[in-house]
Formats: sequence, C-alpha cells, structure tokens
Amino acid sequence: MNEESRIFKGVLFAPGDTELRKIKLRAHDLDTDYNKTYEFETEKRAEILSALLGDFGEGSFIQGPIAFHYGVHTHIGKRFFGNFNLTVQDDAPVYIGDDCNFGPNVTIVTPVHPLRADERKFMLSPEGEKKHVCYAKPVHIGDDCWLGANVVVCPGVTIGSRCVIGAGSVVTRDIPDDSFAAGVPCRVIRAIDESDSMLNKPDILGGYTVIRDEDK
Repeated sequence: MNEESRIFKGVLFAPGDTELRKIKLRAHDLDTDYNKTYEFETEKRAEILSALLGDFGEGSFIQGPIAFHYGVHTHIGKRFFGNFNLTVQDDAPVYIGDDCNFGPNVTIVTPVHPLRADERKFMLSPEGEKKHVCYAKPVHIGDDCWLGANVVVCPGVTIGSRCVIGAGSVVTRDIPDDSFAAGVPCRVIRAIDESDSMLNKPDILGGYTVIRDEDK
C-alpha cells in the first residue's frame, strides 16, 4: 500500500514520502502560477485550475491568491465563489458542493498530528523505519453554503447543505442542513427558516424581488 492509499484509508502516512512530495510540489507550483495571473486572464486561470484540482465545476470562480496543498484531492462543484486567500490543506479529500460562497481567508484542513510530542517526531513504519507521520480526515461541504471571512474547517467535518457559518468560526464538528452556526468552537445557533427571508427586510430590498427555487 503506497502512502497516498494510506491517506485515503485514514491511517498514518509519511508526508515526506517521495511520491507525495511530487504531488505537493506540482500543486504548489500551480498555486504560484495562479497567484501571478491577473483577474482578466480568465482562460489562463481556468487552465491552471483544471490542472490543479480534482474537479472545478462550471461557472466557478476563485479570486486568489490560493494555496492548495495537493490540489487533486479537492473537488469543487458548480458556481462556487472563493474570495481572497483560500487555503485548502487537502491531504485527505475535500468535497465542496454546488453554489457555495466563501468569504476571505477561509481555511480547510484535513491532516491530524499525534498529540504526544515524541510521537510527532518519529514513529516506526511497518518496515521498521523511523518516519515522521500524521493521518488525515476528509471534509465535506454541502450545496448552497456560505462560509464567512476567516472560517476554519477542521479535519473530518461535514457541513450540511444551505448552511451559513459565521465569520471567524472554527468548525470542529458536523453541522446539519439549514443551520446558522458560529463561534469557537463553532456551534449551531439556530435553524435557518422563512423568518430569515429578505422579504422581512423591505428597507434593505431596495426594489429587488425575491426569487424562490420553484420560480426559476
């Protein structure tokens, strides 16, 4: 079993493995290429993201700068918007659904390191070699989610669809569908329902009309 397979299996792996380092180096170089582009260079940006990511859905846009660790382990749905400084440490897979919006400085992390200092330094591999190791847990984010500025999503978390995560939150546990959640650690504040509609804020609508999904 190679080290990438160990990542996907959820067991300890050696991040310094030669093949893993090749994947990460390629991703980091593509990150740099993307961060050197201008916003109007849409074709060039699309080419880079196509090469960098596992999936990048139609109509999606990332402001940049970006920092993807592996890149190919990240799968992004349609019509995604990512604001400045999106960071995805995608050792384990990261899945982001359709129609999600991320504020500035959103960070998603998947690796987990041993808590004991001596175990973080070295452990013995099945072959008896001393290696620096960690493990990783996938992150899943549903459709129609809005993550505010400076949100951190921790390893193994699933955020349901149609959720709003308040700015500065650190998400350490699963968040169910249709939730407004915030805080450090992030917790569900309440369900999102019809009372949250902009219809209840006529002073802010400014002439706009609410369109329901069934009206589209």
